[in-house]
Amino acid sequence: MNKKQVLFSGIKPSGDITLGNYLGAIKNWVDLQNDYDCYFSIVDLHAITVKQEPKDLRKSTLEIMAIYIASGIDIKKSTIFIQSHVPAHTECSWLLNCYSYIGELSRMTQYKDTSKNKDQNVSVGLFDYPVLMASDILLYQTDLVPVGEDQKQHIELTRDIATRFNNLYSPTFKIPTPSIPKAGARIMGLQDPTKKMSKSDENENGCIYILDSDDVIRRKINKAVTDTVGIVQISDDQLGVKNLINIYSVVTGLSFNDIEEKYKGKNYSHFKKDLGDILVAELSPIREKANSLLQNKDELLKIAKENSDKANYVAQKTLRKMKKKIGLISL
Repeated sequence: MNKKQVLFSGIKPSGDITLGNYLGAIKNWVDLQNDYDCYFSIVDLHAITVKQEPKDLRKSTLEIMAIYIASGIDIKKSTIFIQSHVPAHTECSWLLNCYSYIGELSRMTQYKDTSKNKDQNVSVGLFDYPVLMASDILLYQTDLVPVGEDQKQHIELTRDIATRFNNLYSPTFKIPTPSIPKAGARIMGLQDPTKKMSKSDENENGCIYILDSDDVIRRKINKAVTDTVGIVQISDDQLGVKNLINIYSVVTGLSFNDIEEKYKGKNYSHFKKDLGDILVAELSPIREKANSLLQNKDELLKIAKENSDKANYVAQKTLRKMKKKIGLISL
């Protein structure tokens, strides 16, 4: 039997999980776990590149783990773990720092955008986190990394670092391939459809969270911006409606044409009511199961421990190989 290829991905626990996170990542992972040996991490070390409230970080970390499981990621098929529970990530990151260049890190978009603000102190962690991301990926001999378009640059850096190390010593890392989701999985803000849906949206109606109540989900969809055209259709002149059709399509599997045909001659309120019902049907079972898991914190931590042990076993094999090639003495 052929061994499955390895897939790695993760979400940063820097706030509540959004509909965009779910439709753009987690929902796809549930299907991918049948075809790949999957490692899904809660990347808490990446979260602390900017200041976090400790209690909120702990809360978000466990919530993401619960949402992973509640969404259908099977701990018998996939490895779900908290990044900081596998020390190899930070040790590998230091080793790879010695094979990474300041010039290439300074070209990373997030660092460039943040450093433009002269009044903001940029931490070394924010500058260096792409190397930690490379470590996350390379430790598991990853073949495929599902990422958004905005993270593609980091996968290219990971490939460069891995190739540099392999050429300097001998083949040590697999060279990972990014998997960019189809455009339909890019969910935009409900109040500003020119920007990606974000947990940092200052408008509370701009973003749906996975743990939102049914009433809140419906209210946010009802308040979503549309236009005065009054036609449910895909058009770049109707970005709000286009975004809502996109959400409808990703959740139901219906094509844009099917949705346009279904709502021909119907108004936005009719369309929004149906979309609200569809989202409630999709998210309500996930919310209920996640909340149930969060009621039993000890069981969730037990799952975290068992999975981190599995991840650590694999990561340590790569780390030992790296250290031997570099010339570090192992006991």
